[in-house]
Amino acid sequence: MSEVVTVADAKRRFSELIDRVGRGERFVVTRRGKPVLGLVPPQELPTGEESPRRGLMAYWGVLEGVDGGDEWYEEMQRIVADRMNQPPREVPDLG
Repeated sequence: MSEVVTVADAKRRFSELIDRVGRGERFVVTRRGKPVLGLVPPQELPTGEESPRRGLMAYWGVLEGVDGGDEWYEEMQRIVADRMNQPPREVPDLG
């Protein structure tokens, strides 16, 4: 289960959150009530063999146990299914 914190709260408690994530806890950071960032332990990050998750897939698993998370996942699955029926899009250069 992930704890939800606001951006302002995360800024105030950043050192504490880093320590807690280091002990295996997970957090979802929200801005105006919408998830914008997941803080997860490093062992949950993709390895070199896996491609990094981008876009909506970056949130996969992070909202487990959060109120409204199930509805968000259903909507995300619908969006992903819709995108699979579209021609491939160019991935933006994030680096």
